Amino acid sequence: MSLQDILTASLTAPVYDIAIKSPLQPMPLLSERLGCEVLIKREDLQPVHSFKLRGAYAKLASLNESEQARGVMAASAGNHAQGVALAAHKMGIKATIVMPRTTPDIKVAAVKKHGAEVILHGDNFSTAQEFALDLAEKEGRTIIPPYNDLAVIAGQGTVGLELLSQATKLDAIYIPVGGGGLAAGVGAVIKSVNPDIDIIAVEAEDSACYLKAHEVGKPTDLDKVGLFADGIAVKQIGDVTFEVLEQVVDDIVTVKTDEICAAIQDIFNDVRAISEPAGAVAVAGLKKTQEKYNHKRVAVLLSGANINFHSLRHVSERSELGEAAEVVLAATIDEHAGSFRNFCETLGNRAITEFNYRLADPDKANIFVGIKVQDANRARHEIVDQLNANGIPTLDLSDDEMAKVHLRYMVGGIPPMKFREQVVSFDFPEVPGALMKFLNTLGNRWNITLFHYRNHGAAYGRVLAGFDVPESQQVDFESYLQDLGYRFTNQSHNPAYHRFLNPFSE
Repeated sequence: MSLQDILTASLTAPVYDIAIKSPLQPMPLLSERLGCEVLIKREDLQPVHSFKLRGAYAKLASLNESEQARGVMAASAGNHAQGVALAAHKMGIKATIVMPRTTPDIKVAAVKKHGAEVILHGDNFSTAQEFALDLAEKEGRTIIPPYNDLAVIAGQGTVGLELLSQATKLDAIYIPVGGGGLAAGVGAVIKSVNPDIDIIAVEAEDSACYLKAHEVGKPTDLDKVGLFADGIAVKQIGDVTFEVLEQVVDDIVTVKTDEICAAIQDIFNDVRAISEPAGAVAVAGLKKTQEKYNHKRVAVLLSGANINFHSLRHVSERSELGEAAEVVLAATIDEHAGSFRNFCETLGNRAITEFNYRLADPDKANIFVGIKVQDANRARHEIVDQLNANGIPTLDLSDDEMAKVHLRYMVGGIPPMKFREQVVSFDFPEVPGALMKFLNTLGNRWNITLFHYRNHGAAYGRVLAGFDVPESQQVDFESYLQDLGYRFTNQSHNPAYHRFLNPFSE
């Protein structure tokens, strides 16, 4: 099928029986930062919060009466499952969706809500897919593929038709790629009408199946697939989509997890939409390549918004790193009163975003620290060199995935000796100088034995701090807490503290 054939099929695809013409909205904040006009296509506003509904309905509409009467089947743990379920319900077609047993209950419930039967089978998508293929053959059902089908591709191509009517003089369109159906459909439509518009395919770095296929000349399995951007976590690009993509794609861009998190934040800041990771990769790709291309007017596709709410904790934690606005370091300072304050003074006016520490050695303290910067690619080397030059051995952890995912929460443990420790939780107002005010007020009166702080951009930062306070100084310590002026709670009798942080304490 030629690109012109896909254009014709897209023009006649009856997707608006069920889908909406999604709005194309400006992103003024990102536009100002990048020096180009950025427009975002809001496919997250579809009835199933994803573009997948278009291709699923187009495929179902292409079936003859006999095929429709026998019913359809699909294997999916995500957006395709909901698209098929709702499309089949709209057309009165029996649909069965095979989902891995590991699929979150919220996604299973969403598919059932749209009227489809759900079969939970296997512990991964491959097992579920094999089961679906076998069952469909036995029952005479038609398999509805998620991307590797020309009718599905044509359905997704309707996004391209809308873009042509919504925006003139586009220089480029950035499109997320998993299996390739969306990029193939949109790319075929756009290139058939205006070949001067660049089509930029964007993949997650840890699941770049199209890039690998492009490099070797044919669809090829990836050795492993990252799961953060699960909507595009595909092991092998489709052979049908690959053939189309090779005709329409002008460049392939890969983006890291931190860059995707930063893009989710950009989308929220501009249009107040919460994108799923796969839905934000197009924005991440634009940010990574705008300096290279210097486009004047671009469109980015927000392909979906089916994100687990609790995943937002991870997104928030990593977005500053993705924006190159934070560096994380491991540093070794002397173990005595005032060392933390001296460390902050060495950094000058740089803001501390995170500080994790637990007394573990009588002479040296290993700390995990985050620092807010303007340009991490430049500042990280400058900061490390500055600290090392001042006798503070420092290791840059900004690219260390294990440190960012796990180590930052595991710093510390049980101290090596018994001492009288007071543990206090504070609410710090997040204003410039709040942390240094705390340290200056503390002075060198009591050694800090534990410290955990993370700036999340809220009005108040939450801090847990430990102090070595002799019993004879308890009254002075309590007066200090009152004079400090921050809201606080003495946690020294908290049973969780005694169990996990200091079983020696009284």
